[in-house]
Amino acid sequence: MNTQTENNNFLDDLGKVVQVRAEVSQSLDKIVETIHKAEKDSEENSGKLSLERDIEDIKLASKNLREGVFRLLVLGDMKRGKSTFLNALIGERLLPSDVNPCTAVLTILRYGAEKTVTVHFNDEKSPQKLDFDSFKHKYTIDPAEAKRLEEEKKPAFPDVSHAVVEYPLPLLEKGIEIIDSPGLNDTEARNELSLGYVNNCHAILFVMRASQPCTLGERRYLENYIKDRGLSVFFLVNAWDQVKEALIDPDDEEELREAEERLHKVFKANLAEYCVVDGHDIYDERVFAISSIQALRKRLKNPTADLTGTGFTEFMEALNIFLTRERAVAELRQVRTLARQACHHTKEAIERRIPLLEQDVNQLREKIDSVEPEFEKLKGIGDEFQQEIRNTRDNQARSVSDSFRSYVLNLGNTFETDFLRYQPELNLFDFLNAGKREAFNIALQKAFEQYITDKLSAWSLTAEKDITAAFKELSQSAVKYGASYTQVTDSITQKLTGEKVKINSNSTDEEDNSPTWAKWAMGLLSLSRGNLAGFAMAGAGFDWKNILLNYFTVIGVGGIITTVTGIFLGPIGFALLGLGVGVLQADGARKELVKTAKKELVKYLPQVAQEQSVKVYDAVKECFEAYEKEVVQRIQDDISARKSELDNLLKQKESREINRDEELKRFEVLEKDIFAELQNVESAYSNLLAYYG
Repeated sequence: MNTQTENNNFLDDLGKVVQVRAEVSQSLDKIVETIHKAEKDSEENSGKLSLERDIEDIKLASKNLREGVFRLLVLGDMKRGKSTFLNALIGERLLPSDVNPCTAVLTILRYGAEKTVTVHFNDEKSPQKLDFDSFKHKYTIDPAEAKRLEEEKKPAFPDVSHAVVEYPLPLLEKGIEIIDSPGLNDTEARNELSLGYVNNCHAILFVMRASQPCTLGERRYLENYIKDRGLSVFFLVNAWDQVKEALIDPDDEEELREAEERLHKVFKANLAEYCVVDGHDIYDERVFAISSIQALRKRLKNPTADLTGTGFTEFMEALNIFLTRERAVAELRQVRTLARQACHHTKEAIERRIPLLEQDVNQLREKIDSVEPEFEKLKGIGDEFQQEIRNTRDNQARSVSDSFRSYVLNLGNTFETDFLRYQPELNLFDFLNAGKREAFNIALQKAFEQYITDKLSAWSLTAEKDITAAFKELSQSAVKYGASYTQVTDSITQKLTGEKVKINSNSTDEEDNSPTWAKWAMGLLSLSRGNLAGFAMAGAGFDWKNILLNYFTVIGVGGIITTVTGIFLGPIGFALLGLGVGVLQADGARKELVKTAKKELVKYLPQVAQEQSVKVYDAVKECFEAYEKEVVQRIQDDISARKSELDNLLKQKESREINRDEELKRFEVLEKDIFAELQNVESAYSNLLAYYG
């Protein structure tokens, strides 16, 4: 691997992907136009071939390619140099590095011909366009104000959803979109705001700081939101140049080497577990020591400057490989599969149609009647799969809901041990001081929020694993049902034409003969798009994790804290007032605090378990119902298309004489034109692979 790839090479590779996307999208559009025109012409001839589903899927795939971007989510604690890093990445001082992250305005950077900022709101209020200076003035707060809002647990701008910054930058023009999230060392509500975008991005850029290796807050966030969730995370240890500055003798190379080695060991000890993919250690491909300020200084002087020594060269090479050679190739591979299917379905429909052109009306009607039992078999296969999905849905909803209920009810059993590490520093004399009591209660409640968040996160990860396993089983079932379905459709073809249709396919994919609906159900096609990502992240072709996220966000801190909010602001406070002088020692006070908290907490746990388990049940059920709806619709569409294909021909024969020779010529041109566009797609895909060697 050449670790000296410069930024302009990165842009060249991104530009190549953009070019291939455009070429493939153009070919897909031509396939759609060709099929659509042929279907329209067929209405006046032998009848439509009923390729509506192919048209719909190809149109969506083309649209996704045209609009597709590589979306990067930047996460990090406050004061980690995120803004400096972003400025160095894009090569301009676009974001002011002195903006306090407590503004909590999530910002999306994307390409635009002009410099504009658009603020989007949570209510129905129309988006507001601002110039840069006005945006910075209106949505930036000073540190003192930020601290006050944090203590009061109030968002700085509660009515703002996010801001979109458009800027004519080369990096953004090449299909990169960057999401700058709020700081993580903040309220859980703000952490959840960032979490809401995690599954909707291609990669996470987690910015840390060399002088503060793996703080408690960072470890909590990684444990709760990143670990074992199948996310692609790049860890950027910023301000690495300050390691040298912190030495007694900055010129002592031996001392510097030892200091850097110690830091590397600390970060590896803390981050290694997050850099394992399918059992493979990719730590060296995901963790980078960088100096954003040095990279920014170089790029401001020369946009194509050599960034050797800043860590950016190695990082951008790894990011380049990930985005263009892994994600882009996988995305285009799926699109190629769709193009192949459209070609296959068209050829298959033509091969079925041609022998039937010679049949008279009565013969054709007899043929159609003869395959009616096969159509019932197709429906039966769909019904069986649907029932299996529903059984899985009910079992998973009940199992996961019961798991949640048991988990919540058991919180009291380990609370005394678990909560000790979350407590704020306890000074009872401060608490007894009426002027400081409110601040103490706020700190205690925030500690309780962190405790609940950690516990719920640990449980939700288990739930996700169970649901993932269930979808994997359904995927395997889709293979089985798809094979049975294909056998029946082959039988229909054989009865109609007198011979089994053999399609010459250029594909080497083992699953190529599977019906489209089965490919979707197996997770081989991802046509749906997340609310932000523009890329389906779930294994089953749709984003079920976002369904869970929407529910679990409510279930977590929101649901439980709302139910037990009075615990720390009421009963515990009064109980502490009666502890007496004998327990004013810190250790004794901590133990009494935890005992009192547990006593109050367990009163509410049955209510929480009952109320929130209903939401869990509904969330899991909705995941599988969304899957079922799409699978069933695709099966029904396929059966309807096959029936309509025959009905269309019969209707035409009943109303007019069909010119067989003209139809043969028309079908020949149709097949040739679609195959030509498929070859263009194949060629573009192959060229992209060859480009990367």
